[in-house]
Amino acid sequence: MPLRGTGHGKLVGDEAPYFKSLAELDQWASLPHAKLMAVLEYQARPQLAESLNQRGKLLVCHDYKGGYTESPSGLCYTFNFWPLCDTFVYFSHHRVTVPPSGWITAGHRQGAKMLGTIIFEGSGEADCLQLIVGPPQAGAGPTLRTDSIPISRHYASVLAELARQRGFDGYLLNFECPLQGGPEQARALAGWILLLRSELVTKVGPHAQAIWYDSVVFNGQLRWQDRLNSLNLPFFLSSDAFFTNYTWPPSFPALTAQYFMSLDPVLINDDAKGSSISSTKSLQSIFTGVDVWGRGSHGGGGFGSYRAMTHIDPQSLGLSVALFGQAWTWESEQDKPGWNWDQWWEYERKLWIGPADPQEVVPVPDAPRRPGEPECPHDAFEPVSSFFVHATPPDPAQLVFCTSFSPGVGRSWFVEGTNVLQTEDGWTDIDKQSFLGDLVWPRPSVMWENDDRPEPLPLASSRLDMSDAWNGGNTLKISISCAGSTADDAFFRCIWLPVQSLNVISLASYDVNIVYKTAACEGTDLDLGLFVKPLTAGGGDLPEVNVGASTQSYIKNGWTRQVLSFSLPPGTANALIAVGLIIGFVAEDPSQPLDFSVSLGQLAVYPSSPTARVSKGIPGILWVKFQSTKPLTSPSTGFSGLLTWDIASSFPRLALRVIPPPEDPNPTWILDSTKERFPSFLYFNIYVIPHPLSGSVAGATAAIFIGTTGLDGRANRLYVDSTILPKNVMDGRGLRFYVQGVSDKGDVPTMGDVRIRGLHVRARRPLMTCARRRKYSYERNLLVGCHKNEMF
Repeated sequence: MPLRGTGHGKLVGDEAPYFKSLAELDQWASLPHAKLMAVLEYQARPQLAESLNQRGKLLVCHDYKGGYTESPSGLCYTFNFWPLCDTFVYFSHHRVTVPPSGWITAGHRQGAKMLGTIIFEGSGEADCLQLIVGPPQAGAGPTLRTDSIPISRHYASVLAELARQRGFDGYLLNFECPLQGGPEQARALAGWILLLRSELVTKVGPHAQAIWYDSVVFNGQLRWQDRLNSLNLPFFLSSDAFFTNYTWPPSFPALTAQYFMSLDPVLINDDAKGSSISSTKSLQSIFTGVDVWGRGSHGGGGFGSYRAMTHIDPQSLGLSVALFGQAWTWESEQDKPGWNWDQWWEYERKLWIGPADPQEVVPVPDAPRRPGEPECPHDAFEPVSSFFVHATPPDPAQLVFCTSFSPGVGRSWFVEGTNVLQTEDGWTDIDKQSFLGDLVWPRPSVMWENDDRPEPLPLASSRLDMSDAWNGGNTLKISISCAGSTADDAFFRCIWLPVQSLNVISLASYDVNIVYKTAACEGTDLDLGLFVKPLTAGGGDLPEVNVGASTQSYIKNGWTRQVLSFSLPPGTANALIAVGLIIGFVAEDPSQPLDFSVSLGQLAVYPSSPTARVSKGIPGILWVKFQSTKPLTSPSTGFSGLLTWDIASSFPRLALRVIPPPEDPNPTWILDSTKERFPSFLYFNIYVIPHPLSGSVAGATAAIFIGTTGLDGRANRLYVDSTILPKNVMDGRGLRFYVQGVSDKGDVPTMGDVRIRGLHVRARRPLMTCARRRKYSYERNLLVGCHKNEMF
């Protein structure tokens, strides 16, 4: 969450972000914990075409300085290539690593699974055994005596409950310490993994995963194999997928594929075995490790990582890739003189999608070779994106598509085009990360609209602009330059600028809502129109799309909004479409070159609203309250507490003019039964205003922004302390907070408020609360309900 101020405490973030031991995990499990309702649930992406479905997938294993390094008051590393990534593992060296709530939401928003890590290394043998047999029980009678190691369900259940409560999708299992019990303990561990998978499916869902890392083998010894073979096969069969070690020679990926194809199909098909855990394994289930730091990885890591992926060959051979330590782009460069976020952004995009200039040659150091290893020639550098299918987001009919084109960092914060926060060092909030526009970033692809003009296409480029925004911290600014033309019709030319691809179904009608602003050189006028066009993946006929007329409105601070509806014809199962802008430009002197820009502030796609007869709920804030942990005093030496609220949905005022006859087939009202029947919010903006020593409190427009929700995964709350409050608000008689919700479609409704007064230091009276409910009122058909708590 962008927060005002610096030096924020741990209470603004996740509770118990990781566990150093199983004992700590048991302590957590001994207390009740409500599910984190602000964490977005996983939503699968649309199915790819069969030819694309056979290709290998990408797992990204994030290991950066022990994890949990993001700061709300600084520019930090973020991952922004989710469309390439099937599974993301948040990795650290704690016994149980829990992905931060913001990372979970960011991954789920784009259809990627998010896993934590269970790791045993060094002196972890005792905990490794305890994981299987369960915790010691003080005062218990004699334990079960068997010829083998007993398997307890305890930790499988606790770990699955942890995943359910925090909202992530499973675990990477990293057992890098020998099993003292030898083959018996190894077999028991494989059996325990089956229990974990069963618990995960029950508590998290059928998409949940437990992935085994290539480490311990069947006899309990720690022996990395760098491939799948008979020594680690039992653990692969018990797990959902397999993550190989990184130090393999070039021949091993092909050997892994050959070995897998030799397996009995019954072994790798859980359905065929009558298993309650449905998971059919394929070559895609084998993630071959590549260490971006090098460390024995073929190709030397870094920009040489493509050499390793060439041998894995996810496009043809079908094996998947596990890319470890991708934050190398940040960690390896951050201490160099003059380094900054903008330099990292260029470095990062070069690794993933290639340089901004397609003609630039990326230098790749010579790869180190082991003694006696023959030379392995490779072609020129290829970015990571060239090896994997680019996936579309979840269907907007299932999960509203809304983007402010945010990479999860910024230097300012804007609300409806107004700058409400300017920081010195920037901010990071992975929860606010959204789609960057896959058809316009990193390289726009423009074409002439309905016209085969003989002249060259305009040159187009796109970049993140952190100096302006609609809602959030930046825009996506597209700059277009067009050469002069002497053609008779050159005074008016028109281009198509696709912005985002989506996979949609015919069972729904969709609305598209875009917010933008433009700028053009002197003598050039622009005319923009929102539109939707069909796309095709891998050839074939283009599907039809029924597109309605767009409506345009001029909104605040120079921004423009356009809205339209579209649908697929009946009988069309699903289709790949592009949302974009048709841009017409008129030149006073077309023979002269011209340039203009379009700044994209927000794009949302969602199911169309029900018909006019349907009573649709209107979102509002039901009540707001503040629970003080350190009361406000005057003059203040400190202040803290928890601001909480609840949301509600209300219907427009009901006007019954006549009583219908008993036989009337038309109901008095029809209610919305879709997912839209109850409000959903992306986040909440929080403001504060002081109650001066004399006079009344100023209106809401004078309130000062102090932050947004999103760091702790908990719905409808913000921890407030003096670090996020402006100094000048602490010297009055009290404070008033305003809570402003931003809906899942990007709309900003009216604020609710709560006023807080401080305890007068001289009075030294105990703190008392007095609740007073304000009646609900309707303003422009929007319910605004506030519940005030006043502290005297």
